[in-house]
Amino acid sequence: MCSDGKIRPKSKLEAYLGQQCFKNGVDTVMGLINVAPLADAIKEAEDRTGVKGIIVSTPGFPVTPKSPVEGFTDKESIRILDDMQKLGSTFCLPHQGATDCMIDKCTREIRQFKPLCKMIRERGMIPGLSTHMPEAIIYADESKLDVETYISIYNSMGFLMQVEVDWISKVIQNAKKPVMTIKPMAAGQIRPFQALNFVWNTIRPQDMVTVGTMVGTMTPDEAKELIEMSISILEHRQSNVELQETRSKSSIKTKENK
Repeated sequence: MCSDGKIRPKSKLEAYLGQQCFKNGVDTVMGLINVAPLADAIKEAEDRTGVKGIIVSTPGFPVTPKSPVEGFTDKESIRILDDMQKLGSTFCLPHQGATDCMIDKCTREIRQFKPLCKMIRERGMIPGLSTHMPEAIIYADESKLDVETYISIYNSMGFLMQVEVDWISKVIQNAKKPVMTIKPMAAGQIRPFQALNFVWNTIRPQDMVTVGTMVGTMTPDEAKELIEMSISILEHRQSNVELQETRSKSSIKTKENK
């Protein structure tokens, strides 16, 4: 059920959520773009709002014992890359399931990613890395890998992060390319106010915050609240988001608000 009281199939719900984001200044979508119904939902949201979305696709690639030597030149990997191109991906960041398997701590490199990034470029997409391992960012920078951005987990409680929060903060601050941070609310374990204040105030101007918006976990109204909350943090002002009220809070409301 949407906030307007109408019931829609999942693809329509995704599109409705996308419309709210596009209309409120968020024009970038990150995710598994080739998984239905996301691609169709983005197209519908674009058509309804007139906003052209920036698509950050994070496709998975088959990884086998041969991958560190033979790379990602198999037919399935080629098909996946071609699909990303056909679906209009602006950026293509191989999912961490592929990235992190290729990290070699002995040679301090990400195996077989140089040719993979070349194949991404050849299809008119911008290459990057999606990772859960801070080493990926360090090694990519050291080896001058042809990528333009990184995806990294970052939240105040260290949820799913492999080293302490202050260490990940240092990695992000020192990264040579912009970092798209994910899981700011630690899969719902941190409330939005605390989560967003932490991430927005500890990343650089060129970095991003990504919030999960899958249908079933977020409504369009919640998306609008998160956008307003984020903008208020960046503008250093009080948010216009209406707070949840209970009887026990009546004593702390000002007379003007009663």
